[in-house]
Amino acid sequence: MVEGTVLGFDFGEKRIGVAVGSTLTGSARPLCIIQAAAGKDAKWQAVADLVAQWEPSAFVVGLPTQRDGSSEPATRMALNFAKRLYGRTKLPVYMTDERFSSVVVDDGTGAFDDKSAAVILQQWFDEGSPERQPQDIEIP
Repeated sequence: MVEGTVLGFDFGEKRIGVAVGSTLTGSARPLCIIQAAAGKDAKWQAVADLVAQWEPSAFVVGLPTQRDGSSEPATRMALNFAKRLYGRTKLPVYMTDERFSSVVVDDGTGAFDDKSAAVILQQWFDEGSPERQPQDIEIP
């Protein structure tokens, strides 16, 4: 079981929402939005800066799927992000269903990715922090 600070991610091609939470309190809050379109180096530097600042014990990445749970193009991209995140940090990375997370927090401004990440991370806490890792997920 993971203990300590956990960073949650809502991965997108243009923006990556980030949330922070604690296993002690079982609560998550929005943290920031990384501009993924700024390029790979800038994206991974922003992630490295967050890791240095927050010293997480694990990460949670939202897994986008269709309403029926089947995969979609974004599913593979989120899995690849999760695998690269593990490869760069060697910290545990867990996946959780992110269906409807953006719908719940869409305030019409278009900049709600950090709030979506908080919903994703909070859901992971609420579900008992399941240890579903990227390598456990098969995409047909």
